[in-house]
Amino acid sequence: MAGVGAGVSGQPVPFRQFIVKTHGRCNLACTYCYLYGGPDSGWRDRPAAASADVLERTAGRIAEHARAHALGDLALVLHGGEPLLAGAGTLARFTGRVRERVPAGCAVHAVVQTNGTLLTEDRLRVLTDAGVRVGISLDGGTAAHNRRRVGHAGRPSWPAAVRGARLVADRFPASYAGVLTVVDPELDPVETYESLLALRPPALDLLLPHGNWSARPPGQTGVRYGDWLCAVFDRWWAAGRRETRVRLFEECVALLLGLPAAGEALGLAPFDAVVVETDGSIEQVDSLKSAYPGAAETGLDVFRHAFDEALRHPGVAARQAGAAALAGQCRACPLLRVCGGGHYAHRYRAGHGFRNPSVYCADLQRFIRHVAGRLAGAVVPDAESLSSSLSSPSPPSPPSPREGSAP
Repeated sequence: MAGVGAGVSGQPVPFRQFIVKTHGRCNLACTYCYLYGGPDSGWRDRPAAASADVLERTAGRIAEHARAHALGDLALVLHGGEPLLAGAGTLARFTGRVRERVPAGCAVHAVVQTNGTLLTEDRLRVLTDAGVRVGISLDGGTAAHNRRRVGHAGRPSWPAAVRGARLVADRFPASYAGVLTVVDPELDPVETYESLLALRPPALDLLLPHGNWSARPPGQTGVRYGDWLCAVFDRWWAAGRRETRVRLFEECVALLLGLPAAGEALGLAPFDAVVVETDGSIEQVDSLKSAYPGAAETGLDVFRHAFDEALRHPGVAARQAGAAALAGQCRACPLLRVCGGGHYAHRYRAGHGFRNPSVYCADLQRFIRHVAGRLAGAVVPDAESLSSSLSSPSPPSPPSPREGSAP
């Protein structure tokens, strides 16, 4: 394992993000969701919900990993499908069980990533009392933005979703983790951003839709995605105050300033997330399922294997190898330290694996150079605060609906 990870010893970097599929089905049938209509149909062979045995064993394995690596904190992401189909009580009890079992001094930052349609005051109270924050997946802040997020009968999900989002913002603001949105170049960038601000998210994750060299992103021509991000960045940067955290923007600024930033979309930090499916299977993140069937599989499960065994899986090792796992074109690029080759799943090409530049290479170059231009000669407000905010405990960016498994 020499050369894997970022540690001086060359040892693998332990997992710190545990994405647990509490429910493997969804109450929505979004027209773009590749998990339930894409190349990997493995979800069909798994139970709809994680059993009590799976959850108990998962809690034990998380605690075992935290103990073995003396973790001071970890992120517990309650995921799906639509995780609230498992019941708010189940999510609360599981979170409590993880906290009971991890070593003293290990903080568990729990978040549920939901489509918002099942949020009620009673459920939010249960989650809040259990210390579980709520992240909501939306395509924007209006009904028109969310027209493709429909139920199985084709009815729009927006009325229920926006009620849930407003309920969190109005009644449970301390439990509001933020909103996750995938970039759609067909939508006006600034209007989309401002519509999301109206929902008062403390943080906003803007993610590029999953695509690769063999299955191109929707409508990709030129640098449309890069231009979209640049337009939103300018609106965010010129606001004069932090209206919301936009993690992609903060990470890009930090990396350009030479500050540490850990994210899946940018930079060379070793990836530290692992997934537990409803049957207890240990997998890599769902985004890999956009490449080909079985791409996320490890052959491991929580009943027979520790998470340390997943760290030794070749796919995980590749994602922790930094620049060594990148194509020569990426290693020679002057933007390498900031770009980091882009999202791993976006590098795939059938017959050639993942050792390729990102399918979004031109878009990322456009965006990063644009941000660098804004920084050039600018007085960056409170860089120390920016560095602190990036390292503060907050939920990671779980996979989005277009990435496959979030509702």
